[in-house]
Amino acid sequence: MNPSILIVEDADTCRDTLEIALSSINGFTVLSCATAEDALQELEHNPAVAVITDINLPGMNGYDLIRHILRRCSPRPAILVISGDTDPATPQRVLTLGADAFFPKPYSPAEVRRTLENLIHAF
Repeated sequence: MNPSILIVEDADTCRDTLEIALSSINGFTVLSCATAEDALQELEHNPAVAVITDINLPGMNGYDLIRHILRRCSPRPAILVISGDTDPATPQRVLTLGADAFFPKPYSPAEVRRTLENLIHAF
């Protein structure tokens, strides 16, 4: 089975857009789920090379998801955050927490893909 990229996004249109943008990356399977809890279960069965997550999720938020990933996942996947959070401290907060990149909504799917490909090849 190909290594996976996991998208964690509760908004269907955002999740679908990312799936389309990332589905043609050769050698990787794109998986997605709508909650952090589902993401953690998925990661137990399918370790990912990268996780792309929103911050504002139902149940556990993206900050807690990042903390869990950094504690539980070895090897550590690349972590990208995409969020519509308007708090100006959010980008620095997620990067300080351990995320590798932050994209504010609206975002460029092509830019997310480029950043993701660079991170995957760097890991």
